[in-house]
Amino acid sequence: MSTMLSAESDTADLAKKLNLYAGTKASIQWERIFSSERRLKRYKLDNLDEVKLIQLKNYLIKHSADSKQPVVPGL
Repeated sequence: MSTMLSAESDTADLAKKLNLYAGTKASIQWERIFSSERRLKRYKLDNLDEVKLIQLKNYLIKHSADSKQPVVPGL
């Protein structure tokens, strides 16, 4: 269990480092970003390895604005 929490914490730190805040977009918007090479480049995600990219996508969608557990900047 603590490994899962650590992994999510590491992913949250990565998102923050990349200036990506889950609660700023709906899940469909995050899906769109991760499905386009052009958008991945725009958000500087194109150089992440596949595992990190998947973890980041899952984290952002899990905590998106329209999720049951949104993460809203400033709260």
